[in-house]
This record gives sequence, C-alpha cells and structure tokens, in this order.
Amino acid sequence: MIDNNSVEQLKNSIDIVDIISNYIELKKAGANFKANCPFHQEKTPSFVVSPTKQIYHCFSCGVGGDAIKFVQEYEKLNYPEALEKIASLMNFSLRYTKGGGDNSEARRLLEQVQQWYVKNLDQNQKAMEYLKKRGITQQSIEYFGIGYVGASHELMNFLSTNMLPIPKAQEAGVVAQRDRGGFYARLTERITFPIYSPSGAIVGFGGRTITNHPAKYINSPQTKLFNKSRLLYGYSKAKDYIYRNKRLIVCEGYLDVIMFHQAGFKEAVATLGTALTTEHLPLLRKGEPHIILAYDGDKAGVAAALKASTMLSESGFDGSVVLFPDGQDPADMIATGKTQEVANLLRSGQALIPFVIEMMAKSYDLANPREKEVAFRSLKSYLNKLSPIIREAYVAHASTVLGVSPALFDFEVSSRVAKKKPKIDFESNRDDIAQLSIIKTLLEKRELITKVSSVIEPSMFGKYTPLLESVIRGEENSQLSALMLDESIKSMEEEELSLALASFLFKYYSAELKKITTDSSMSLKKKSFLIRKIKMDILPRLKRGELVVFKI
Repeated sequence: MIDNNSVEQLKNSIDIVDIISNYIELKKAGANFKANCPFHQEKTPSFVVSPTKQIYHCFSCGVGGDAIKFVQEYEKLNYPEALEKIASLMNFSLRYTKGGGDNSEARRLLEQVQQWYVKNLDQNQKAMEYLKKRGITQQSIEYFGIGYVGASHELMNFLSTNMLPIPKAQEAGVVAQRDRGGFYARLTERITFPIYSPSGAIVGFGGRTITNHPAKYINSPQTKLFNKSRLLYGYSKAKDYIYRNKRLIVCEGYLDVIMFHQAGFKEAVATLGTALTTEHLPLLRKGEPHIILAYDGDKAGVAAALKASTMLSESGFDGSVVLFPDGQDPADMIATGKTQEVANLLRSGQALIPFVIEMMAKSYDLANPREKEVAFRSLKSYLNKLSPIIREAYVAHASTVLGVSPALFDFEVSSRVAKKKPKIDFESNRDDIAQLSIIKTLLEKRELITKVSSVIEPSMFGKYTPLLESVIRGEENSQLSALMLDESIKSMEEEELSLALASFLFKYYSAELKKITTDSSMSLKKKSFLIRKIKMDILPRLKRGELVVFKI
C-alpha cells in the first residue's frame, strides 16, 4: 500500500492544470481553462478547469472532481493506480508500506539498463566511429546519454547478474517473450537513445541499427511509462529554452535533435517514429511557443510537414515550416559546418497557413477546371476550420494561388456563427441565484455553515435542498463542482450573507403566509395566530435585516 503521508505530500504538490494538460489541450478562459470534454463528444467547449480551486467540471455531461479523479476516469484506473500515474508524471517518488509496489521499480530497472548501455558504448569502436562520423561530440554523447547494446544474451546476462527481475524488465519494455517460451532483448546491436518524460524521468529507449537491419530505428513498446504518441524526444532538455525563447523546433529524428542542440538550437525536439498527432498538442502548447517544423525536403518530409501544418494551424498554433534543400537534413548540414545556413533557414521559414494553401494547391492540376474545382473545395474546407479573423486574412492568398475570385470564398454567416445561447433572465431567476450564492458562500467559507443552519432548514431551499444538505455534511458531488466554477454565481462576505439570508427568509415567509391563508385544513385559531405572527412580527423584523428563527 502507498504510505498515507506520501499521498498527502503528492496531493499538496499537484497542479491540476499541469496534470490535465498532459491529456487534453487546455485554453485560457479568464481565471480558468477550457477544453472540449474528453468524456463525451462536443463541439463547444464546456469542460472547465479551475487552477485556484484545483477542480474540473463539465457543464454539459456533469463530470467533475480533482486531478486524481480525472486521471482515474481518463485512464480507467483505480485510486492507487491513478496516484502512481500522477507521481510518474510529476517525477514524484511515492513511499510504500510493506508489500507495496509501484512503477518506480520499473523505472529503477530502466535507469540501471541505461547505465549499462552507456558503459557498452565506450567498448564498441564501430558505434563510436558511426557517431563521430555523424559529427556528434563526446560532450553530446554524455549529455544525451547515448549508449550501445550488443547481442540479446548480453542483456539477459546483465539482468541475471544484477538480479533484475525479468517480469519487471518485460513491464519496462526492455525484454519480450518468445511465442515458444523464454525471453529476448528488444534492442540488439544498436546505438541507444534514452527517452525521458517531460519531467525528466526515464521511460524507454530508442535504438539505431549499425548492422544494416531493415528496421533502422526501433522504440520501446507501449508500457505504463511509455506512450510515443504523447512524448517528444529531447523535450525534458529543451523545455527551459522553449519557455524562455518562445520557440520550439520539431524535427524528424534523434540525431537531428542532438545536432541542433550541439549547434546551439536548444529548443529542438523530435517525434518518436510517428507523425505529430493531436495527442502531442498539449505538450506543444506549453509556454505558447512559435512552432518551427524543420523537416527534410524530400517527398516524405513535405507530406509530413503538410499534415503537421494543417493540424497545427487548425488548432490555432502560430508557426512556420522549414524544408531542408537538396536532400540534406539538419544533422548533416550542422555536421558539415553549415550552422549559419541552418540559422538563416530557421529564421526564414514559411508561415503555416500559406504553406498549407500552396502545398494543397500543388497537389492538383489547376489547368484542369474539374481538378481546380476540387482544389477550391479542399482549400475552402480548410479555411473554414480557421477562426473567422484568420480565415479572412488568408482568403486573398488562397484566391491568388488558385487563380479564382475572392468572392467565391464568401462564407455564409449562418455556417460559421454559432447560435447564440439564450441569456439567463436574471430577473426571473433572481431567487435561484440568491440561493445558489448562499450555497457557494458556504462552500468557500465553511465557518459560516453554523450561522446559516441556525436560521434555515435545508428543506426551505426547495429544489436546492440536496445541494445545501451536501454542503452541510461536507459531501462532494458534480453539481457543487459546477457551482464552484460558475463565475456568474458570486460568493459573499459575511455581512452580504446576512442580508441575503434576511431577503430569502422574507420571501419564504411571505410565500408561507399565502399558503396559510388558503389552507382549509388548518384550524381558524392557529391560522389567525400564524397570520398575525408573520405579518406583524416576522416580516417587519426580516425587512430590517434581522435574522429570525420561527417554526411554522
């Protein structure tokens, strides 16, 4: 089991925005953050995260809670598993009572394997010659922890000699099981590159063959620690520079990243054998940098750049594209002393949206009217996914590239302007807002609960009775989370609360007076007493702001 004190320390360290942004893309919205809810399909963001209250709530489907609850729901984990997941994201070491277990054992195994890989590199002349030939310095080798792994049996012997359990090695993605039984090393006869989480914890490896194996690069498999669709190679080393310089360079491979850093371009990162995906967006968004896509200028590089540019621009990113000319890649250019040329290319990249427009148009024969029409539809569809202001700015460019009139891109207002939501009629909902303000005040200032409960019974709150009861009992529910995040409902100071309570009670007893007047089941004597009491005593005192307790 996880030690309780360790759990409390973890909870006190959690930043809900940081945790949730590892899973979905959050956008600033006033004091809070918003996103499309990950728990149901929606087009208009109704998922709100409050950094001050450390809670989230979806105003559409009603889910809500803290960071731990989010990870439980998103990852489909139980409570201890969610704690371990958050600890791994934060690079926090949980402590366990006797018999406990966690991902830290798999991580320790990865660290020991990494140290062994590094030692192996010094003893392998072929691997060292390859790295030197590519222009990688000894300093970069050490800084990035580059290593080498030989034959499969060498790794298996290392694990056995150091009493590292095979099941843990399999869990960490270092070994795999054969169909006919037994285990083997996933990486063999390869230069190794340790892969770290954004927080700097080792999560897996990449390997580059030096024996002409058909698979030039291999990465660790999907594990509890390793998800290549959410990781960027070199990010843990680049993030400080990314935040400081407001620039992030995305390139295609490990060696490109290393050579970029070696040349002073320390904001460089790379995807792990996969294209950029929407799962990368939260990480790319951090620090709100200008994204530079630095890809090879070959056919594959152009296709990857177009796909990434389209996704980034549709997601509201600012960025540019640099395609390295004549079949060169960044690593080769830097290795041959063309660092200044690389710097010039990075400075003069083409903006994302013009790049997408021109590349999309180039894929059609614009001399053919039918293909030109298809190209027009594709470009119009792309522009329609941009914000109205950005779209309007690039219509002229699209029309010029296609050779058509800008008037053809006239987007119908009805297709792009969302239907206005009906405004809340505060006049007709004044009573509701007053009651919800009282409840919200008690949520944020629990010391006032006694004052309220001494003059109000929860049943007096009608449809909000369950909410008030939950607050008094200290229970959590999604409706209370929603109330906490609803900025239209204000919390009050104690003096304001007293006035609100008096106003609420005045309306409540006025309504009761009407009921008593028309109640045929009540005796005349009791009815007369209650009417006099409410009219002559209770209501006048409440009107003066005096809080009155009276049982009918």
